[in-house]
Amino acid sequence: MATEKQKAANKANAQHSTGPTSEAGSIESALNNWRHGMAVKTHEHFGFLMEENPEKFRELLDQLCKEHNPTSETESILVRHMAESEWLRGRALRFQADCMMYGFKNVEPTKLALFIRYESTHERAFHKALNELQNLRKQKQNSEIGFESHKLKQAAEIRASEALNLKKEEFFLKKELVQIKKEAHERRNPSSTTPAVTDPGLEMAA
Repeated sequence: MATEKQKAANKANAQHSTGPTSEAGSIESALNNWRHGMAVKTHEHFGFLMEENPEKFRELLDQLCKEHNPTSETESILVRHMAESEWLRGRALRFQADCMMYGFKNVEPTKLALFIRYESTHERAFHKALNELQNLRKQKQNSEIGFESHKLKQAAEIRASEALNLKKEEFFLKKELVQIKKEAHERRNPSSTTPAVTDPGLEMAA
């Protein structure tokens, strides 16, 4: 545990160190957390380097949106991930080119390897987002096909049930019509339904 004298000494030393005083030093200090600039982001907004044009990124995003036409929030997020990954991949390529401009003797191998690795990382991230988008749409399409198949099956069952009911109604109508015709015939010919009465005398004579 620090003593009171040590605390006082630390406080005095801190007052002598105020950080970089030049403008260049201040900028460099502010950008230290950005490091190589390969994954610059700020919370909800995609980060850009000073030499990059945000409008170019917007054009890239608009082109991808026109091509893939996202129809939900999830699809929009995946398309934006594609745009960000492609933008960062292009940034890695530019950094590699900048390294090459200084000649192989002046290139730091670790830095060049880092830029090459980031190029591959963001290329994989692009294809991952694209595959997720395609799989999401495939699942949605299969779900819609399944729903349509279920609707068609239900419609077929309803039609079959209606056809059966029509046949039943037709059968009962025919049965009722036969009964009506029979009753009408009996009314016109009452003798046809009355048992014949024979004459006993005639039977004896015979």
